[in-house]
Amino acid sequence: MKLTRKHVFVSGDVQGVGFRWGARSRAAELGLTGWVRNLPDERVELCFQGDQRAVDKMEDWCGAGPPYSRVTGISVFDDAPVEGETSFEVK
Repeated sequence: MKLTRKHVFVSGDVQGVGFRWGARSRAAELGLTGWVRNLPDERVELCFQGDQRAVDKMEDWCGAGPPYSRVTGISVFDDAPVEGETSFEVK
C-alpha cells in the first residue's frame, strides 16, 4: 500500500473545543498515523498519513472539525514526506 501524508493548518475557533482529541479519534477510525498540536497563534497543526482515501477523509474532517469548533480556514500541504510513525499522537 502506498502511503500519503498531509500537513494541515486549521484556523478559527479550534482550541479549547476538543479539536485535538477529535482529530485523534477520527485518525484512529481511519487507520491513520501522525500527530496534532495547538499553535501559539490559536491555530491547530496536524500531520497525518495513510492510504489516499483515508487521508482525504481526514482532510475533509479538518475542514469541519468537531461539534463545538468553528473552522474558518484550512491550509493543506501535500508534499510532506512519509514518516515511520506507528500511532496518532496529541502533542
